[in-house]
Amino acid sequence: MSHIKLVRVRDVMKTEFDRVDGIITVAQALRNMKHPEVRSIIVNKRHPDDEFGMVLLSDIARHVLAKDRSPERVNVYEIMAKPLLSVSPQMDIRYCARLLDRFNLLRAPVMENDDVIGILGFTDIVLRGMEEYRQ
Repeated sequence: MSHIKLVRVRDVMKTEFDRVDGIITVAQALRNMKHPEVRSIIVNKRHPDDEFGMVLLSDIARHVLAKDRSPERVNVYEIMAKPLLSVSPQMDIRYCARLLDRFNLLRAPVMENDDVIGILGFTDIVLRGMEEYRQ
Protein backbone atom coordinates (compact mmCIF):
# COMPACT_ATOMS: atom_id res chain seq x y z
CA MET A 1 0.00 0.00 0.00
CA SER A 2 1.49 3.36 -1.02
CA HIS A 3 1.54 6.25 1.39
CA ILE A 4 -0.19 9.42 0.18
CA LYS A 5 1.17 12.59 1.73
CA LEU A 6 -1.48 14.74 3.36
CA VAL A 7 -1.38 18.21 1.81
CA ARG A 8 -3.23 20.90 3.70
CA VAL A 9 -4.70 24.19 2.50
CA ARG A 10 -2.00 26.04 4.48
CA ASP A 11 0.67 24.34 2.34
CA VAL A 12 -0.65 25.68 -0.98
CA MET A 13 -2.68 28.86 -0.30
CA LYS A 14 -1.57 32.30 -1.47
CA THR A 15 -0.68 34.43 1.54
CA GLU A 16 -0.18 37.69 -0.33
CA PHE A 17 -3.42 39.24 -1.53
CA ASP A 18 -5.14 42.60 -1.69
CA ARG A 19 -7.65 43.96 0.82
CA VAL A 20 -9.83 47.02 0.34
CA ASP A 21 -12.73 48.82 1.95
CA GLY A 22 -16.01 48.31 0.14
CA ILE A 23 -16.67 52.03 -0.22
CA ILE A 24 -13.81 52.63 -2.68
CA THR A 25 -14.48 52.53 -6.40
CA VAL A 26 -13.60 49.63 -8.65
CA ALA A 27 -11.10 51.91 -10.43
CA GLN A 28 -9.36 52.70 -7.11
CA ALA A 29 -9.25 49.02 -6.17
CA LEU A 30 -7.67 48.11 -9.52
CA ARG A 31 -5.12 50.93 -9.31
CA ASN A 32 -4.10 49.82 -5.81
CA MET A 33 -3.80 46.09 -6.61
CA LYS A 34 -0.36 44.74 -5.76
CA HIS A 35 -1.17 41.07 -6.37
CA PRO A 36 -3.17 40.76 -9.63
CA GLU A 37 -2.03 37.12 -9.97
CA VAL A 38 -4.50 36.26 -7.18
CA ARG A 39 -7.34 37.51 -9.44
CA SER A 40 -9.43 38.56 -6.45
CA ILE A 41 -9.70 41.22 -3.76
CA ILE A 42 -10.84 40.71 -0.17
CA VAL A 43 -13.28 43.36 1.08
CA ASN A 44 -12.75 44.24 4.74
CA LYS A 45 -15.42 44.05 7.39
CA ARG A 46 -17.04 47.38 8.29
CA HIS A 47 -17.45 46.43 11.97
CA PRO A 48 -16.82 43.34 14.17
CA ASP A 49 -20.24 41.80 13.45
CA ASP A 50 -19.92 42.22 9.69
CA GLU A 51 -18.56 39.60 7.26
CA PHE A 52 -15.75 39.72 4.71
CA GLY A 53 -16.55 40.10 1.04
CA MET A 54 -14.67 39.25 -2.15
CA VAL A 55 -14.53 40.61 -5.68
CA LEU A 56 -13.08 38.49 -8.45
CA LEU A 57 -11.63 40.10 -11.55
CA SER A 58 -14.28 38.16 -13.46
CA ASP A 59 -16.94 39.97 -11.36
CA ILE A 60 -15.51 43.28 -12.55
CA ALA A 61 -15.62 42.05 -16.15
CA ARG A 62 -19.25 40.86 -15.83
CA HIS A 63 -20.74 43.62 -13.68
CA VAL A 64 -18.77 46.67 -14.82
CA LEU A 65 -17.07 46.14 -18.18
CA ALA A 66 -19.76 44.02 -19.88
CA LYS A 67 -22.52 46.36 -18.69
CA ASP A 68 -20.58 49.43 -19.88
CA ARG A 69 -20.51 50.93 -16.39
CA SER A 70 -17.77 53.33 -15.37
CA PRO A 71 -15.30 51.79 -12.89
CA GLU A 72 -14.92 55.31 -11.47
CA ARG A 73 -18.61 55.31 -10.51
CA VAL A 74 -19.09 51.76 -9.24
CA ASN A 75 -18.21 51.01 -5.64
CA VAL A 76 -16.67 47.68 -4.71
CA TYR A 77 -19.54 46.89 -2.32
CA GLU A 78 -21.99 46.97 -5.26
CA ILE A 79 -20.41 43.98 -6.99
CA MET A 80 -18.81 41.97 -4.17
CA ALA A 81 -19.90 38.55 -2.97
CA LYS A 82 -20.79 38.50 0.73
CA PRO A 83 -20.89 36.49 2.97
CA LEU A 84 -18.21 34.09 1.78
CA LEU A 85 -17.77 30.37 2.06
CA SER A 86 -14.33 30.01 3.62
CA VAL A 87 -11.97 27.12 4.29
CA SER A 88 -9.73 26.21 7.19
CA PRO A 89 -5.95 26.20 6.75
CA GLN A 90 -5.95 22.69 8.26
CA MET A 91 -8.29 21.22 5.61
CA ASP A 92 -6.97 18.48 3.33
CA ILE A 93 -6.78 19.89 -0.23
CA ARG A 94 -8.78 16.93 -1.56
CA TYR A 95 -11.76 17.98 0.56
CA CYS A 96 -11.19 21.62 -0.32
CA ALA A 97 -11.36 20.77 -4.04
CA ARG A 98 -14.62 18.91 -3.44
CA LEU A 99 -16.06 21.84 -1.50
CA LEU A 100 -15.16 24.37 -4.21
CA ASP A 101 -16.63 22.07 -6.85
CA ARG A 102 -19.83 21.39 -4.90
CA PHE A 103 -20.57 25.10 -4.54
CA ASN A 104 -19.23 26.04 -8.00
CA LEU A 105 -16.57 28.39 -6.60
CA LEU A 106 -13.30 29.35 -8.26
CA ARG A 107 -11.57 30.42 -5.06
CA ALA A 108 -12.20 30.86 -1.37
CA PRO A 109 -10.65 32.80 1.49
CA VAL A 110 -8.73 30.85 4.11
CA MET A 111 -9.90 31.89 7.58
CA GLU A 112 -8.18 31.54 10.93
CA ASN A 113 -9.07 33.35 14.16
CA ASP A 114 -11.82 35.31 12.39
CA ASP A 115 -9.42 36.80 9.85
CA VAL A 116 -8.49 36.06 6.25
CA ILE A 117 -4.95 34.65 6.15
CA GLY A 118 -4.90 33.48 2.54
CA ILE A 119 -6.78 32.72 -0.65
CA LEU A 120 -6.99 29.37 -2.37
CA GLY A 121 -8.27 28.37 -5.78
CA PHE A 122 -8.20 25.34 -8.06
CA THR A 123 -4.95 26.51 -9.65
CA ASP A 124 -3.19 26.46 -6.27
CA ILE A 125 -4.66 23.07 -5.43
CA VAL A 126 -3.61 21.50 -8.71
CA LEU A 127 -0.25 23.12 -9.44
CA ARG A 128 1.12 23.51 -5.93
CA GLY A 129 -0.80 20.69 -4.28
CA MET A 130 0.21 18.03 -6.79
CA GLU A 131 3.82 19.16 -6.45
CA GLU A 132 3.59 18.60 -2.68
CA TYR A 133 1.93 15.23 -3.30
CA ARG A 134 4.88 13.98 -5.33
CA GLN A 135 7.43 14.72 -2.61
